[in-house]
Amino acid sequence: MSTRLVQINMKAHDDSALGQFWAEVLGWGVDSEAPGVTNLEPVGFAYPDPSALCIDLVSRPEPKAVKNRVHIDLATTSAAHQAELVARLKGLGATLADVGQGDVPWTVMADPEGNEFCVLEPRSVYRGTGPIAAVVVDCADPRAMARFWDEAMDWTLHEVTDDRATMRSAQGVGPYLEFIRTPDAKNGWNRVHLDVCPYPGDDPAAEEARLRALGATDPGFDGSSVSWTVLADPEGNEFCLLSPR
Repeated sequence: MSTRLVQINMKAHDDSALGQFWAEVLGWGVDSEAPGVTNLEPVGFAYPDPSALCIDLVSRPEPKAVKNRVHIDLATTSAAHQAELVARLKGLGATLADVGQGDVPWTVMADPEGNEFCVLEPRSVYRGTGPIAAVVVDCADPRAMARFWDEAMDWTLHEVTDDRATMRSAQGVGPYLEFIRTPDAKNGWNRVHLDVCPYPGDDPAAEEARLRALGATDPGFDGSSVSWTVLADPEGNEFCLLSPR
């Protein structure tokens, strides 16, 4: 029994407008499963598939107040591609952002609602990931986060140090999941979080119990009106356990 990472959930004031921004950034299709929800996935994609992590944008009224602890890194293939992508993103409404990164080879930006993301310089490790190179989670202890998520999911752990840990689908396709040490403490609910999904035939209650035994906790969300379970990882980052697919 295990889960796998299937999508990213992003809160938005205007899910439709922000969804259109990200669809144009990624070259993906746009759908909506319900009012206040915009779904993004590659055109022709058969969900769920490890070759891509879909994005669900969900309308919420709370303002963004702090730097997100989960963000997207975009891949590029050359210095020219990186410059062209940054220029195109500015034309779509993104802005340059300063999160204290200093002099780095990647470009930190924010989408029209202020969600931070990075446009990376070309790196060979991200060849073949698709437009999203990695989903990055800020944390205090990458080793501890790697231990939890390595047991929680059937993804492959590629690197673990005191400062970073990286994982990728066991099929060796799609984006990486990375845990990066940062000094910032978690403050409030994350506006961007991970959604994981068991495999067909798995028992959701048994999978929830397994994740709790590994160190997942209850973040205090009233889930009586939804079909999924909201949990938190050992550093308090919320994630959703969806129905088996």
